[in-house]
Amino acid sequence: MKILVLNCGSSSIKYQLFNMEKETVMAKGVAEKVGLKGSFIKHEKEDGQKVRLEGEIIDHQTGIEYILGVITSKEHGCLKSLTDIDAIGHRMVHGGEKYKSSTFIDDEALAIFESFVELAPLHMPANLKGVYAMKNLIPNIRQVAVFDTAFHQTMPEYAYMYAIPYSLYNKYKIRRYGFHGQSHYYISKRACEIQNRDITKTKIITCHLGNGASMTAINGGKSVDTTMGFTPIEGLIMGTRSGDLDIGVVSFIMDKEEIGLSSLNTVFNKQSGMLGVTGVSSDMREIEEAAWEQGNDRAQLALDMYHYRIKKYIGAYIAALGGLDLLVFAGGIGENGPETRQAICENLEYLGIELDNKKNDGLRSKETVISKEGSRVTVMVVPTNEELVIADDTKKIIEKM
Repeated sequence: MKILVLNCGSSSIKYQLFNMEKETVMAKGVAEKVGLKGSFIKHEKEDGQKVRLEGEIIDHQTGIEYILGVITSKEHGCLKSLTDIDAIGHRMVHGGEKYKSSTFIDDEALAIFESFVELAPLHMPANLKGVYAMKNLIPNIRQVAVFDTAFHQTMPEYAYMYAIPYSLYNKYKIRRYGFHGQSHYYISKRACEIQNRDITKTKIITCHLGNGASMTAINGGKSVDTTMGFTPIEGLIMGTRSGDLDIGVVSFIMDKEEIGLSSLNTVFNKQSGMLGVTGVSSDMREIEEAAWEQGNDRAQLALDMYHYRIKKYIGAYIAALGGLDLLVFAGGIGENGPETRQAICENLEYLGIELDNKKNDGLRSKETVISKEGSRVTVMVVPTNEELVIADDTKKIIEKM
């Protein structure tokens, strides 16, 4: 079975084509600057050959049409025809309370997805554009939605509810949902496979650290708490997102700066986090360079804040889990940032977390145990593979039809 996975953002379309019989990637890439000047596609074939194709991509349908053309082209493609594609798997950011697992997309499901736009206005419109584009381009193709929020639907009520009037929850379903579900599911499952552990008997904290970042407490293979909330702003400090914030700050800034909700949303989503504190960048590599090589005090402050916030959540989640067996790092920073991992684990020996600095030093994007022999908690790096989770869920749903 050949499955095309699409992850549509506001101005980008990431894609991977899987041969699920072998669980291999036949092609992958991204369409960048969709609807903007200077748009292009970066495409990589199964043998590792890469190509950059420039051209005007006016909207998501045009972008997906170009992608389909590339994967079926004689020069860069791997399919003879679009009929070779058995199904499309979509990353869908929000499934509300209704969807606790992935689902087949029909007209009824699409109507429900439209109602989730108000829950994730920055993400859902783009996700839906991908679905509608495929309906137009290949009308009879089977499509599946795989939700960021689904994995966290096992959180207990006391963990996901906010202490606001209950009537507001009843009316608007305002609660903590959590995101990055595919990643947290994959790295927890893969870590247990590598360690030959029974996930149903294992207590795990997963750290998905990238430009967007979140952590999850997993007990017996189920999410019991996670850092992101009603929106992806809550929780950890991120590249441009503030993370946890006193709600009183919101009204204070609105009053003092005389700005509305739209501008405030931009402040907390795109101008805060590591970028906001440093004034340098949202890229961890550039921030570390500024702090360590240029002596930039604000860059160092941001790093200290970043590591401290993660440490706090590790302590909180050990309490929530009643212990810890595995601490797993993933995401662009988690997989490729040995200095970040070291700073986070430093002085946590009393919790059973003993990092082996020799194993950790220089380690990038490789499945590896980085804790000392005899450490009560096993610390690991497990590169995430959200696209494989989407492809696998899509395969299972299509096979049942």
